[in-house]
Amino acid sequence: MIPGIRVTQMGRLFSGSEILLECLHREKVEVVFGLPGGAVLPLYDALYSAGIRHLLVRHEQAAAFAADGYARVSGKPGVCLATSGPGATNLTTGLTSAMMDSIPVVALTGQVPLSLVGKDAFQEADTIGITMPCTKQSFMARTAAEIPEIIHRAFKTAVSGRPGPVLVDLPKSVLVDKADPSYPERPADARPERAREWSEDDVRHAAEMILESHQAVLYVGGGVIASDAWQELRELAELVHIPVTTTLMGLGAFPSRHPLSLGMLGMHGSYAANTAICSADLLIAIGARFDDRVTGRVKDFASRARKIHFDVDPSEVNKNVAVDLALVGDARETLQALLAELKRRAKSGVALATPERDHWLQRIEAWRAQHPLTYDKYSHAVKPQYVLETISNCLEERGIIAVDVGQHQMWSAQFCRFNYPRTWLSSSGLGTMGYGFPAAMGAQMAFPDRQVVAIVGDGGFQMTLNDLATIVQYRVPVKIAVINNRSLGMVRQWQEIFFEKRFCDIDLNFAPDFAKLAESYGIRGSRVDHRTDVVDAVRDFLSDREPRLIDFWVDPAENVYPIVPPGASLAEMVVEPPRVLVEEESLDDLWAV
Repeated sequence: MIPGIRVTQMGRLFSGSEILLECLHREKVEVVFGLPGGAVLPLYDALYSAGIRHLLVRHEQAAAFAADGYARVSGKPGVCLATSGPGATNLTTGLTSAMMDSIPVVALTGQVPLSLVGKDAFQEADTIGITMPCTKQSFMARTAAEIPEIIHRAFKTAVSGRPGPVLVDLPKSVLVDKADPSYPERPADARPERAREWSEDDVRHAAEMILESHQAVLYVGGGVIASDAWQELRELAELVHIPVTTTLMGLGAFPSRHPLSLGMLGMHGSYAANTAICSADLLIAIGARFDDRVTGRVKDFASRARKIHFDVDPSEVNKNVAVDLALVGDARETLQALLAELKRRAKSGVALATPERDHWLQRIEAWRAQHPLTYDKYSHAVKPQYVLETISNCLEERGIIAVDVGQHQMWSAQFCRFNYPRTWLSSSGLGTMGYGFPAAMGAQMAFPDRQVVAIVGDGGFQMTLNDLATIVQYRVPVKIAVINNRSLGMVRQWQEIFFEKRFCDIDLNFAPDFAKLAESYGIRGSRVDHRTDVVDAVRDFLSDREPRLIDFWVDPAENVYPIVPPGASLAEMVVEPPRVLVEEESLDDLWAV
């Protein structure tokens, strides 16, 4: 209930703004990320004494990213707020990223008064039309009285089924109109609604396929985290001795240090993970969507394997890769049913962990030893992989890492360790530069007492670094590690490998001195450009509860390996940089595994 307002008083009329804020209280919203403007001034006036914390960002895109980061680590919808027109359109990149990664975000946007809608009024935009493709649903409130039902539906829609962003457009006239509100009942601690389309026969069939396999692999995506199914996943892997590989979105769903962990698969996945996929006789996909960065050339993806697909979204089944069995529903509920069936069979004398499967694990260990993830550890240059390993090793046990997009994102996925879910934030599907820093800000607001590190590139950081002001203003102790190679590194790598070193517009040598820039905002900043200084610098960086920035000047020529070239299969991955050409070597030899 809004402080100072008795919403139960019969016959009392409240403004649409007051009603909206009461709805947010009832949805247990603790913080809103936003930037005010003319169309939402009535709402900000009510927010002045509403008891909900608001963070003033310096660009609405950062508000959407911060709400996304808050949602990823908390499991609750993040909320962002913007005015009409450009305020609303500036949210769309963040909403599209949340849509691609299935993150529950509720966006509140101002709109011109209803009487001016469609008349090209100042700062008018067709927000509903613009955001329909990048949200699960978009609503426009037309009376103050209907706000409670719309907000209730918005929050329910954001977390139900496949999670995602929802937008509520609020004309200024609706925010000032008066109504006697009626609030929907909200069951306490109710789990999100997720359709179930599988039968008990499907579960038995899945169990049979698992027991018949000798070389199975669990391929895990962000759906396991969204459904809180990580404990069931671990129990299944350990029960039947099946190794686990994760997508970029799935990092943290299975402990990185677990003996059954293969790490990430796909374009920049490990040799062991990708080779296991190519050799598997059964692939069990859970909460993953067979996207192109995972599969490589689709017709050759896990071509020897039968496939089981667990997913909450029926539209993902057979969309990219044909499967033999689909179980559509909540991952946790489905895994619980599968575990019960496997345990029932174990009680009847069926062996769940077979010698053949243990031999499979030994083969995988040999692949892991043959081509481990590595880098030049004796180089005098600061290697980005070394920096990221050090940050991961020094971070507290449940510390959170938010990354931007580019080479550092892939190195972080490869060399950082994630032993708990909801400790890794990445714009994975859309690949949005500028995401990492504001997402870390949102995560820190969800968990003020945990360490949160934004690992950003010098390119992506320049897209949202103006919110350094925000973390100072609100004392948000985000740590910022800039992996600075003075270029758009991933673009440079592709131009080097696939475009004959025709480097075009990737030079970022004209960036600011990030350490001095941080200090100009009142943030302690430093630069590290010697390998021997990395460990002490990182330990000091993480030693306090204040916002900090380190600018790591890393080797500008370093590239991300392994890599699966575009159009190639996982079996054609390049595990290390090509050697210097000699006469007897062919290009095919260099690019072979």
